[in-house]
Amino acid sequence: MTLSKMYRGFSLAILACVLLVGARVQAQLNVFATVPEWGALAEELGADKVKVYVATSALQDPHRVQARPSLLARARSAQLLLATGADLEIGWLPLLQRDAGNPRILPGTPGMFEASQYIQLLGIPTSVDRSMGDVHAAGNPHIQTDPRNFLPIAQALTERLVLLDSVNSSFYQDRLRSFIFKWQANIDRWATRAQPLRGEKIWVQHDGFLYLNDWLGLVQVGTLESSPGVDPSVAHLGAVLQRQNQLKGRMIITSAYAGDAASKWFSEKANVPLVVLPFTVGGNKESTTLETFFENTIARLLRAR
Repeated sequence: MTLSKMYRGFSLAILACVLLVGARVQAQLNVFATVPEWGALAEELGADKVKVYVATSALQDPHRVQARPSLLARARSAQLLLATGADLEIGWLPLLQRDAGNPRILPGTPGMFEASQYIQLLGIPTSVDRSMGDVHAAGNPHIQTDPRNFLPIAQALTERLVLLDSVNSSFYQDRLRSFIFKWQANIDRWATRAQPLRGEKIWVQHDGFLYLNDWLGLVQVGTLESSPGVDPSVAHLGAVLQRQNQLKGRMIITSAYAGDAASKWFSEKANVPLVVLPFTVGGNKESTTLETFFENTIARLLRAR
């Protein structure tokens, strides 16, 4: 072999090593999010350093999901699992974790992140039994309806990203600072815009808006469901309609993923507006990002006044 051929071979070997090392440095962190809001937050904080897969759509009930083979395949390669927790995914996520064969995303590992651990949960019941329907013992898990909750969750999630991908630590920290600055400005702007909603009496189909109520000052006078997760009977709806005569709710609110037959019936009989809220990112064509999700939520509520 000539010297020039040896040199070319050596140069190609060096180039291959450089490319291999570069590929490892540029490898994205595989993130498995159970619901759209955490997938969107991970993309805000991780940008091109993360590859996010979202297990459910905004038009699915996040309580009731099948741990189908395609989800197992995604969970098997995940390095970080983002969930709400507070028993929101209790019916399917433990099964997915067990069958995926991925020890990196099991409970108690750095690869398992539950957003509800970083905020103050509301609606914690004093007692729970089966007769009460789908009651969550840890508290109401629908924490994504209050934008203020995203600040501590973003902080905690960034710390987890840094732990799992320390090479890009400064990148994640910069993204977090940018997010907090932008998000706090949004919260202040939304608070001003939504001021007319304070004290507004509302009915809800499912008790999924405690955090929204707390944020905007809405006064929830009742729910259409007789028990959480249980469709109301005709007799129960009739009783609710009678209560409306005294309670004077101004609108009925439901989520994009829920069936709206009961809400439509109540809206017509009580002569109050029906407001279908996106509930999360992707809940309607206007709510494609975290920011537009909240923009659209406020706009729909204000139109119903």
